[in-house]
Amino acid sequence: MDCCRHVNPFRACAGLRGLGYLMVALVAAIAAVSYYAVVVFAWGPILLAGGAPAVGAAAVLAAFHVLLAMILWCYLMVVFTDPGSVPENWRHDAEDSRDPGSSSEEQGGAPRYCSRCQNGKPPRSHHCSVCNRCVLKMDHHCIWVVNCVGARNYKYFLLFLVYTFAETVLDTLVLLPNFIEFFQDESRHSSSPGDIAILFLAFVLNLAFALSLLCFIGMHTSLVTSNTTSIEVYERKKSVSWKYDLGWRRNLEQVFGTKKLFWFVPLYSTDDVHNIPAIRGLEFPTRSDAIV
Repeated sequence: MDCCRHVNPFRACAGLRGLGYLMVALVAAIAAVSYYAVVVFAWGPILLAGGAPAVGAAAVLAAFHVLLAMILWCYLMVVFTDPGSVPENWRHDAEDSRDPGSSSEEQGGAPRYCSRCQNGKPPRSHHCSVCNRCVLKMDHHCIWVVNCVGARNYKYFLLFLVYTFAETVLDTLVLLPNFIEFFQDESRHSSSPGDIAILFLAFVLNLAFALSLLCFIGMHTSLVTSNTTSIEVYERKKSVSWKYDLGWRRNLEQVFGTKKLFWFVPLYSTDDVHNIPAIRGLEFPTRSDAIV
């Protein structure tokens, strides 16, 4: 029992950073396997052979590379974009008359002060034990990107999910004919055992990821359209009307911006950055008729 008292749970949380780098390597390995299976093994030879089938192969390979480029772009933006840090000595105007030390996490149901950061906490911010800091509009810490997902990179994370789902669905469909051939009579196999093994692995991994991402995208679609983070789900259930729910259209704009041409790329227009406080993560519009 004495040894358990000296265990620091936050050290275990910090260890998730190391696991995160392992997950990044795993993502790279899966991408490499899929690239070999789709481009080198399955569709590249059809394109090089020429003829009518080459037209379809060119379309498949073009779609594959466009989606892969978008995945890499979104992934790098999620990894290297700061999700939002609380400015030093931050205080909300309404809190100036209150004692920040009276509560370390919550006062009256709203984030006020973090005893670990020794700093004020803007609305919807939370302390991440892995990053050891408060994150603006924190959704969750994602070990797949070795970073928190918060106000300033949540859009990039959602686009990463969508493009990865589209890529895995495409890979599954274009590898399906080769996968079916895998179960045919062995004498009809024209590929080496190594190539067949990579094909089998790529197909199974892409199918599994597509199914899991479908559920994940469905969950985040519900969160975005109701202007809720993963952390706020329980809090929203306790309220009669969620104060941040501005209607699905405005809720989308709080994450993706008002310039629809920018919705599909991991970028914001200058106007949106300046005109939508929620993107900066320190202030959020609320409903006037909200009932807690």
